[in-house]
Amino acid sequence: MERIQMALEKARAKRTGSAGTKPAAHDPAEPAGPTAANADAPAPAAPSQTAATPARTPPAPPDAPRPAASSANVAEIAPEIRARWEALPAFTPKPALMASNRIIGYAGGRDAGPVDMMRTRILQEMRKNGWRRLAVTSPNPGCGKTTTCLNLAFSLGRQANQRTVLADLDMRRPGLARMLGLQPPHRFAQVIAGKAPARDHMARYGTNLAFGTLDAPARNPAELLQGAEIGPALAQIETDYAVTMMVFDMPPMMMSDDMMAFAPHVDCVLLLAGAETTALDDLDRCERELAGVTNVLGVVLNKCRYMEPGYGYGYY
Repeated sequence: MERIQMALEKARAKRTGSAGTKPAAHDPAEPAGPTAANADAPAPAAPSQTAATPARTPPAPPDAPRPAASSANVAEIAPEIRARWEALPAFTPKPALMASNRIIGYAGGRDAGPVDMMRTRILQEMRKNGWRRLAVTSPNPGCGKTTTCLNLAFSLGRQANQRTVLADLDMRRPGLARMLGLQPPHRFAQVIAGKAPARDHMARYGTNLAFGTLDAPARNPAELLQGAEIGPALAQIETDYAVTMMVFDMPPMMMSDDMMAFAPHVDCVLLLAGAETTALDDLDRCERELAGVTNVLGVVLNKCRYMEPGYGYGYY
């Protein structure tokens, strides 16, 4: 872990120094270094802001005005908003499927500890900055993006004051519906293209968690992700469902330009690295490109099989 942190800091210092600018100071209250996830629980632990490019405020995307997020309990929100949530098709995943896909955030409990730690860190950072849209990506395939997104979403769903929407925008190789076992033909790409209302292509779990999925790859994804319709479509979902956080499962950055096309529409990005599979140069390149457009929330090391002896509290 220390080697990854040192390599990223060295690369960051080199590029900021060559540009003749002084790197922004980190918040001393933030812990040092990226965090790692247990191999048996592929969802990562809490991301470290110190391991990522310092937070910046990007130019406001050309969206419709975004309403202020409400932290009220779902049962306490306006009746019309509660009615919209209840009108979404209800869906309950099969526990056996969740276990086989390593979605440990679904059941909660002691195994979900690393996921809940990540959730808390993300919520704290996003609330501090007034952010509501989080994209999750990686330099290359196989880093566990969809698994991480699902674990985070179910962990957020266990908090009654959160209203979360997880959308599959990996439109070349969608996997969210398959991992959930969701059968109805949902095409969330139609929503962001402004061709269909969100209620026709989302499913609800519980009272405060919704999934926007794809049952097949979409055509021309990069063009869809930077189309003029996507900003108003996302703002409409936030308004209609009083969403406190939208999470987007994005494609790997080294495979296409989809993530960079969509980056102006999110407040921050969580960058995943696969242990023993992601090259540091690729990680640094992705971090640098993202930092030029939006905020990098953190860099998370996933699928790490060799943990430090002191990792975790050992309560169980």
